Amino acid sequence: MARQPVRPTGERVNFAENEIIVSKTDPKGRITYCNDIFVKVSGYSESETLGQPHSFIRHPDMPRSVFKLLWDKIEAGQEIFAYVKNRTKKGGYYWVLAHVTPSLDDKGRVLGFHSNRRFPKASALAVIEPLYKELRAIEEKPDSRKDGLKAAQDRLNAVLQEKGLAYDEFVLSL
Repeated sequence: MARQPVRPTGERVNFAENEIIVSKTDPKGRITYCNDIFVKVSGYSESETLGQPHSFIRHPDMPRSVFKLLWDKIEAGQEIFAYVKNRTKKGGYYWVLAHVTPSLDDKGRVLGFHSNRRFPKASALAVIEPLYKELRAIEEKPDSRKDGLKAAQDRLNAVLQEKGLAYDEFVLSL
């Protein structure tokens, strides 16, 4: 069944600071589990969610360069912390501080991924939102999507190098 694109509305959806959004995926990023908080915040039922690529809730404001970094790390068997802006079923959005970890077998092969997402601090979003907006603008500028992605990755790496921090350290420092 083809999913119709959801137009962003600009309406922010919040959840409680003590709530944790949880999902699990297979190695290709298709959702195999989501908790009741995920269902409540996203607005999608469990049956609408299971089997879908996790990217179906990605908000168009999210830089591709951040997701490339995230996927590079987790596919290499490493965990990552990242700020992510997701889109709800009705077109609203919600920010999360995501902790994504690979689930590995006894030989170290990736079986899937587990993500816990918490409510982000406003002070962190005050730094992340303009950075992500800048990265998206860089991604959109060149004629080639590949060139835009590379330019945004270079800019993100320059920001991190300037701060003397890896991405995870930067995220957790906010």
